[in-house]
Amino acid sequence: MRNPTLPHEHDVPISLERIESGLMQVDRFETVADIFKQLSDITRIRIFWLLCHTEQCVINISALLDMSSPAVSHHLRALRSCDLIVSRRDGKEVYYRAADNNQAQLLHKTIEQVMAIACPE
Repeated sequence: MRNPTLPHEHDVPISLERIESGLMQVDRFETVADIFKQLSDITRIRIFWLLCHTEQCVINISALLDMSSPAVSHHLRALRSCDLIVSRRDGKEVYYRAADNNQAQLLHKTIEQVMAIACPE
């Protein structure tokens, strides 16, 4: 690893080696950016928020959001691809819900907090 130097010295002590090491882990930042890309769409945020609160099938999600089933399925695929939701089959019906992982829980809490701050009732 190179010995990083900055053009401007500030009175804030920092460990440049640690910061540079973190910045060089581009794949980690790419993963985070992919998740934020999925949630940059209002419909995906609404579907994800819904599935954090209840398990639903595509038909019910379509009815709740007043969207076509193919459009909802498209958004569900995107949310599944980044492990934010999971599905289970019961006969012919497939049910979706938020994944039970730290990533999905943190994003749900973040959405709730941003909504509370940005959209107070």
